[in-house]
Amino acid sequence: MEGSADTEEPPLLPLALSRFHISEEFGFLLPDPLVGAGCASPSACTGEREGLTELPAPYRPWMDIAHELPQLITSHQLRSRVHQMPQLSPQQLRGREELHLAHLVLSFITMGYVWQEGEEGTVQVLPRNLAVPFWEVSQALGLPPILSHADFVLANWRRKDPSGPLEMENLDTIITLPGGESLRGFILVTLLVEKAAVPGIKAIPQALGATLQGDEESLHRALEELAGAIEAMREALRRMHDYVDPEVFYSVIRIFLSGPLSPWPLPDCRVSCPAGRTTLPWPTGSSTRGCPRRRWRSRGAARRRARSCTPSMSSWASATARTALPSCSG
Repeated sequence: MEGSADTEEPPLLPLALSRFHISEEFGFLLPDPLVGAGCASPSACTGEREGLTELPAPYRPWMDIAHELPQLITSHQLRSRVHQMPQLSPQQLRGREELHLAHLVLSFITMGYVWQEGEEGTVQVLPRNLAVPFWEVSQALGLPPILSHADFVLANWRRKDPSGPLEMENLDTIITLPGGESLRGFILVTLLVEKAAVPGIKAIPQALGATLQGDEESLHRALEELAGAIEAMREALRRMHDYVDPEVFYSVIRIFLSGPLSPWPLPDCRVSCPAGRTTLPWPTGSSTRGCPRRRWRSRGAARRRARSCTPSMSSWASATARTALPSCSG
């Protein structure tokens, strides 16, 4: 039977970035943490601690530790504080935003716990009250139970002035680790690279649509937007030298980002379960593995030998990590 107009396939709909939790304003960044939890827009929130920079009250024990991480680690008190922490269930967390913030908090606490004593004093066992909720939150989000680029940068930012611009002078981190201003600079410059990528991210579905429609002029414009975004990312990345001391990065920051694919292996962390140990290894997304240019590559290209976002990125963000955390019940 010959085809008819009634049986023709409908035209392909435009690719919606929101389907993939990608913001047209912020790209891969988690949208402004101040927007949510009662804030209709950044200007509607006036307090620095409003919105999703804090978890609900039942999770205050996590937040209290997270806000003191640099001091607790440098004073060698973090592990004892974690041992005193109650084991909390993530069931009271509402929505992806609160789950992302919980993952950010628990991943930073985990890396601080593992590396509190430096490279020679790592631990082989994570306490149950940390590992189990971290695993449960990770499962809910589909993220690995480890500090990843999604935590370290994409969800770890806020505006000092909620109505101000998304610029270095108006940005700060939510959770931090030892490393002072160099760590802050490393995170926020990487955030600016993500911000610079946004026009290129939006250009991708435009280019796909233009290709399907045979619209060479629109395709050319979209590819120009993509090329401009890549150059803007390079320009943003050059600011890393202005904000990050290489000595601090190597001697302090690197340790908390280290893993078995780098020269500084993360120990095999487990939790003891009543019925024995069940472990699952997970690779993390470092700044190298999580950068926008890498996400733009095809799956086939991603299988090839990993390269940095730009020739200079590897010197700043070379660390990847892997850990084994529990799938425990009871």
